[in-house]
Amino acid sequence: MPESPHAQHAAPRSPIRGPALPIGVAVTAIGILLSLASAPASSTHEASRMPEPVAVVQVPSVDVGSTPAADPCAEASVQESLAAGDDAATIAGFGGGEAFRAAVVAGNAPCISLSDPARVWVVVNKARPLDPADYAPGALADVPLQMTTASGQVRTDVATAVGDMANAAIEAGVGRLGANNGYRSYGLQVTTYESHVRDQGQAGADAGSARPGHSEHQTGLAVDVVACGLGCGGLDGFGGTTQSDWVAAHAWEYGFIVRYEDGGSGVTGYAPEPWHLRYVGRDLAAAYQAGGFHTLEEFFGLPAAPDYLP
Repeated sequence: MPESPHAQHAAPRSPIRGPALPIGVAVTAIGILLSLASAPASSTHEASRMPEPVAVVQVPSVDVGSTPAADPCAEASVQESLAAGDDAATIAGFGGGEAFRAAVVAGNAPCISLSDPARVWVVVNKARPLDPADYAPGALADVPLQMTTASGQVRTDVATAVGDMANAAIEAGVGRLGANNGYRSYGLQVTTYESHVRDQGQAGADAGSARPGHSEHQTGLAVDVVACGLGCGGLDGFGGTTQSDWVAAHAWEYGFIVRYEDGGSGVTGYAPEPWHLRYVGRDLAAAYQAGGFHTLEEFFGLPAAPDYLP
C-alpha cells in the first residue's frame, strides 16, 4: 500500500521512548502551563525571590585547650644523671644551662631542688638556710693555689676549676691568684661569725659574714681569691687589681660567678665582695653571663633576701 503523501513531512520522532501521556493528563498539564503564563508579574517575581534550599553543614567543635609542656624530669637521661649525682649531665639532659634555668623558673622541674646542698644549683642566702644546718660536703680536695688561711679545701670539681682559672690568668698576663678561704664547716662558721660580731657589731657582721648554717663556704662551692705577687694580698685589697678585673670578666668560663657584686646588696644582703666566687658549673655560669644576671636569686626567679627571717 502506497505511503501517505503527508508522511514525508511529518516531524521526526523523539528519541526518548516511553508511553504516551493519557489525554486527561496532557490536558491538565497544558492548563497548568497556561495559568502560569497568565499569572501576574508580581506572583512570578515573588516566586523568583524564594530562597533556594541550602545544605546545612555541621562544624565540629574545636578543642582550644593548651598542650601541657613536657616535663624534663620524666626523661630517663635526667633521672639517671640525678641518681648518679652528675649535675653537669642533668643540666645537659634539660637541654643546657638556659633551658634548665627556664624550667626551674617556670616550675616545670619538680625533680630539681634549689635547697639541695649537694647540687651545684643550690641557693643559700639569709632566707634560705642549709638543710641540714650542719651539712658537710662529701669529697674535698686541696685548693691548688697559694693559701692565706688554713681553710684550704673545696669540693673536688671546684678545686679543678679554680686551678684551671688561675693558670689561665697567668697565661693572660694578669698575674697570680691565691686563695683566702674555701670550705668552712658549721663549727668554723660559728667561730668566724662571732669574731665579726665582736669586731663590728651585729649589723656590721651580718653585712659581711653569714650566720652559721647560711654560708656558701659550708657547701664547699665557694672560694675567696686574692691577688698575689711576691706575696698574696688580703681580701679588701683584691678589688681594682688586674686579677680582679680579669676574674670579673672571665670567671664564668670556668664555672664561677662573682656572687656578691656591687649594686646587689638590696637582693643578697651583703656588701660587695669581688673576691667571693661561687661555683655553679660551666653550663649555668654561661647562662648566667649570657643573660646579664647579677644575683643568683634573680637568675632562679627567687625573692630577694636582704635580711634574715625572724
